[in-house]
Amino acid sequence: MASGTDWRKLEQRISSTVGSQRAVGVAFLDAPPPDVEKFEGTAPSGCSFWRLAAAGRSFYTVPHDHFNCAVGAHTHNIPLSSAREKETAQTLKMMFDLGYVKPEEVDKIPRWPTTPAVVAYAPLGALSFAPDVVLFACKPKGAMLFCEAAARAGIGGAPALGRPTCMALPASLDTGSTVSLGCIGNRVYTGLGEEELYFVLRGRDLPALADALEVIAEVNRALGDHARERREHLATA
Repeated sequence: MASGTDWRKLEQRISSTVGSQRAVGVAFLDAPPPDVEKFEGTAPSGCSFWRLAAAGRSFYTVPHDHFNCAVGAHTHNIPLSSAREKETAQTLKMMFDLGYVKPEEVDKIPRWPTTPAVVAYAPLGALSFAPDVVLFACKPKGAMLFCEAAARAGIGGAPALGRPTCMALPASLDTGSTVSLGCIGNRVYTGLGEEELYFVLRGRDLPALADALEVIAEVNRALGDHARERREHLATA
């Protein structure tokens, strides 16, 4: 991502086209970003930090901030402390016993390629660091526009993902973008609405997405008018 990026302008361009919760930028870093405060407190999951950033906070976390969620720590490639390691096995056993996940699925869950020293979060328009991924909570029509814009911009995409929601972050790093349908834990921890899902984008592709999104939105307005005219004149049932 080029230095001097106007994150606020990018956020305004995108939000004016696709209404959604405030987008969140996430960066997996070797050191804390300058002038960003350290997270203080506790959270039940890694995705809980998305909610805080969407509400306007900029901060960074360290590995032990993620220890309360064994699944999130796994997708973020954050090893648990020896005292907490058994929680991963316990959590997975519960999911296996409930039939939520099959044992053979675990090795297929995408993981961040390296262990971060810190993970930083901020609202898109308030970013002071380059994000590795950007999260958009949106309605299905918004996800449609995002996916069409990504295709126009030549940004790769992966099939829609389910649980766990947090695997969409490493998945988008590999493919360019993905849609996540969410999972029950994420929906509880973040307050994601029943009518909402996520579009997750590799951070460096954000300017290209914004350019393509403006074109795609205008095209969809024209095609929508065309389809409504055809429905009015051709539908007989």
